[in-house]
Amino acid sequence: MTFFFGADAVARKAAAIVPTASPPETKARRSRRRLPEMKRIVSLLPAATEIAGALGLMEQVVGVSHECDYPPTANDRPRVTSSPIHRGGLTSSEIDDWVRRALHEHGTLYTIDQPLLLQLRPDVILTQQLCDVCAVGHGTVARLVATLPGPPTVVSLEPSSLAEIFENIRQVAAACAVPERADALLAGLISRMEAVRQRTASNAGQPRCFLMEWVDPPFCAGHWGPELVEIAGGIDVLGRKHQKSVQIAWDKVLAAQPEVIVLALCGYDVTRAARDLEILRKNPGFDTLPAARTNRIHAVDANSYFSRPGPRIVDSLEQLAGILHPETFPEFRSEAQF
Repeated sequence: MTFFFGADAVARKAAAIVPTASPPETKARRSRRRLPEMKRIVSLLPAATEIAGALGLMEQVVGVSHECDYPPTANDRPRVTSSPIHRGGLTSSEIDDWVRRALHEHGTLYTIDQPLLLQLRPDVILTQQLCDVCAVGHGTVARLVATLPGPPTVVSLEPSSLAEIFENIRQVAAACAVPERADALLAGLISRMEAVRQRTASNAGQPRCFLMEWVDPPFCAGHWGPELVEIAGGIDVLGRKHQKSVQIAWDKVLAAQPEVIVLALCGYDVTRAARDLEILRKNPGFDTLPAARTNRIHAVDANSYFSRPGPRIVDSLEQLAGILHPETFPEFRSEAQF
C-alpha cells in the first residue's frame, strides 16, 4: 500500500490516478478516419456529371448519360442513355416537330439501358425533374430505380435560379458524403458572380438583350437565363425569369427592339447557332432591329454553358458580361459576333 503526506503527496496522488493515455493516433489511422464513404454514382444529366467532377468525385462516377462530356473523363464512362435525335442532323424546325411528337406519343425522348444500369450497381443516381426535353424524366428514373437492388438514392435536380443551381451542388455533395467540398467550390463561384455584379453596377446603361433559346420557332430564355442577363448588366426584354422558356411570336421580338441578341440554343454549340442565324435573318423586319443595325448579334455555346446548370454557369455569366459591356469586361469579350 502507498501512503501520501503533505502538499507534495497530494500532487503525487493526483498524478497517480490520471488514466494512462492512449497511444498517439498514427497518420494512417487519421487518414482512414477522414476517408469519406465511397459511393458508386450514375449521372443521367450533364450538369450533374459536371458537379460531380467539380467536387472531385469522378473516380466514383461509374456511368453517365450519352450527353455527358465534361469533365473530359466523363467520355471514358459507360453510357446508360441514348436518344435518336442526336443522330439525325435535323434542322431546328424539324427538331422542334420531332420533340413535340415524341413527347406526345411516348412521354420521353430518351432510352435507359436497364441491364447496364443493373450491372453498374449505383448507390446514387443523379437525375433531373426540370425538363423532359433536356434529359431523362424523373418519372422514368423513379420507375426504373424501384426495380434495382438497394435501392439507390435518387438525387433529382430542378433549379430555376442561380441560387438553386448552387443549392444543387450542396445536394450532390451531401448525397455523396462530401458536404464540406461544396463549401470551397461555392465560395469561388459566388465570389466570381459578385465580382461581375459589382463591376456592372457602375455602368450607366443597361442594353436591351434578347437571350434566344431557339430560332425556329423563336423561344425566349427562362429559368436562370434572364437572371444572368440582369447580373451581367442588361435587361432581358423577352425573358421569363425563374419560369419555363416559351415559344414567342416574331412580332414580340420586333416590338421589344433588342439592342443585343444572344443565340444560346438549348443543347447546341456555337456552330449550330451560327448556322441558325441565317434562318433568323429571314424573319420580316429583322434588319430594322437595333441589334441587326449595329451588328450586336452573338452566338454562344449553350450546350456547355448557358443551358447546363452546373459550375460553368458562372462562365456563362462572364461571357454575357463581355458581350453586353465589352469595354468593362475586355477579358470576357466574345469572338463569335456576326
